[in-house]
Amino acid sequence: MTHSDDIDETLRTLLGAETVAVIGCSTTPGKPAHDVPAYLARHGYEIRPVNPYAETVLGEPAADTVGEVDDEIDLVNVFRPSTEVAGIVDEVLDRVERVGDVWGLWLQLGITDDEALARASDAGLTTVQDRCMKVEHGRL
Repeated sequence: MTHSDDIDETLRTLLGAETVAVIGCSTTPGKPAHDVPAYLARHGYEIRPVNPYAETVLGEPAADTVGEVDDEIDLVNVFRPSTEVAGIVDEVLDRVERVGDVWGLWLQLGITDDEALARASDAGLTTVQDRCMKVEHGRL
């Protein structure tokens, strides 16, 4: 199996999620942090927006943090700067410990943190970074 096959297998696993919490989900059409979750919703994913500055996003109630999302989450999709990833991973791992529902972490295109991703992976999460969920969904 080539490296490309390995990443495609990981991407297919992550794309198998049903419920996606989107950290940094935007209320502004035209921004990737709005358009990508809107695309995912149109393709059957249940979106759980995480945006402390909004009441609702895409018609769904917005939570302030991933830990405050009331519903079950399969995958956390991150639209925040790379400098915030370590703290987000801390929140996700705390949720995994408390609730036990999150099994995947996706860092959008341009967002990377090797150390934080390694911590998430070591905790049993399926992870990917620096990839667009919309692009990969369309490709696969």
